[in-house]
Amino acid sequence: MTEQEQIKEAFEDLLKSLRKETSKENRQKIKEAFEFANEAHKGVKRRSGEPYILHPLAVAKIAVKEIGLGTTSVISALLHDVVEDTDYTVEDIANLFGPKVASIVDGLTKISGVMGSDTSRQAESFRKMILTLADDVRVILIKIADRLHNMRTLGSMLPAKQFKIAGETLYLYAPLAHRLGLFTIKTELEDLSFKYEHPQEYAFINLKLKSTEAARNTLFEHFAVPVDRKLKEMGLNYEMRARVKSAYSIWNKME
Repeated sequence: MTEQEQIKEAFEDLLKSLRKETSKENRQKIKEAFEFANEAHKGVKRRSGEPYILHPLAVAKIAVKEIGLGTTSVISALLHDVVEDTDYTVEDIANLFGPKVASIVDGLTKISGVMGSDTSRQAESFRKMILTLADDVRVILIKIADRLHNMRTLGSMLPAKQFKIAGETLYLYAPLAHRLGLFTIKTELEDLSFKYEHPQEYAFINLKLKSTEAARNTLFEHFAVPVDRKLKEMGLNYEMRARVKSAYSIWNKME
């Protein structure tokens, strides 16, 4: 598959992720934002060797599909690195895509500036990020989507960089995702951080989880039968689910 085919496929995948009620006009705006970002990042590659535009496309997809954000956020996610990485300014974004998108992109650019500093300033960074919440929570939500994609693709980074980003994610982004009710994302951020900070422990716990899966399922089914029967007798409308503790959560409890 050529790079252009890769990019086209990723964009079409994003369009499929949009809510059915997204209007034709909003779809057109998203297309314009994609074309603008694609041109702005043209020729730039990620460390993995992939075209850079695949990153904002992935962040936009996480924003809409995994967080449930709308058109303004999708456009902002597509443009989130343009001001930081190219010659375009916040004013250019405002003129082309309106003040709200420009404000979100500006907030994201400022957070990136703070996060690029020394890790000893993490507490100050966290405070600044929380302050941004007061202005527009979408800034933080898109930043979490950005970090989630960076963590999912962290394998292409050098070990020292992996360790730094993983620590930062565990300290800042996972608690923030938890605070905002993004529990699935919070768990994934913790597990991915754990994977790079403690690879042997991560592998060991995951192996144990896999080897005990059948026994756990049997235990759950056995436990669930009388509970299920009793709830049905009471005429309750309910749904019962089992949740497996994450590798990081197990390790944290053991520690």
